Amino acid sequence: MSFREKSLWVMVASLTLAAFFYGHAVAYVSHELFETVPWQAMKVLPPVVFLFHIAVTVLVLFAIVGHAVIAVLDRRTDEDERDRLIALKGARIGGFVLAVGVFLALWLAVASSGNFWFTQVLLGFWVLAQLTDYTVQLKLHRQDA
Repeated sequence: MSFREKSLWVMVASLTLAAFFYGHAVAYVSHELFETVPWQAMKVLPPVVFLFHIAVTVLVLFAIVGHAVIAVLDRRTDEDERDRLIALKGARIGGFVLAVGVFLALWLAVASSGNFWFTQVLLGFWVLAQLTDYTVQLKLHRQDA
């Protein structure tokens, strides 16, 4: 496995872990908020922002530690033309996923008065687009191996 492929596995694991933590925590907070506020008027409140900061911190720490371990174990970090082409193909498909998410989030912004669901849909599709990008790259790396 190349350095790039190992890096992709680290990012998929880190992003999945952070997204799971954030999604689970926000689902709990939104359930509590839904009891008092109709879903159309929900706003992003400080507890949700705090959860987002924790999720980003977890993502960054896992990515740093994972990449440091990979760099120590595998000194071959050179990237060839094949790696760049695979990255472009993954980014293209991830971009389509992100575009769909932006469209849905904009539609939701028009349909509701609060910003909670708009923000969560936009963030969710951003994460989904990155995971799509990474998994397409991993599939292409494995296909070519």
